[in-house]
Amino acid sequence: MTIGAASKASGVSAKMIRHYEQVGLLPGPTRSEAGYRLFTPAEVHVLRFIRQARDLGFSIAQIGELVGLWQDRKRPSRQVKALAQAHIQELEQKIQELLAMKATLAHLAHCCHGDERPDCPILDQLSGRPDLSGDAPG
Repeated sequence: MTIGAASKASGVSAKMIRHYEQVGLLPGPTRSEAGYRLFTPAEVHVLRFIRQARDLGFSIAQIGELVGLWQDRKRPSRQVKALAQAHIQELEQKIQELLAMKATLAHLAHCCHGDERPDCPILDQLSGRPDLSGDAPG
């Protein structure tokens, strides 16, 4: 099938399919005599696998490992589990970072009066200007 059909069947855009070829997640496909990429059902299955892994937030490098493990029917499942657990730890760290960002932004938004005055602690914080007055209105 063509790249358009593979895209539709897998839920992966044609642009991303080309990218996955470039980074080595997919082997270069066979081509028709006219030069069009041709994909097999097995390659579309790999694309679906990649899409699912991306939906879970795995990096390209991690997906490469997962694809390799998936295709190696003799691999021990502990390798897959270890990769998943490492990703869980990364997600936990990102969650903590996002919560800290949210708390900081909520504090700044609370300190900003949002009125007609130009003073704004949000912009002051973003510009690196220290707030010398404590909770300066803005």
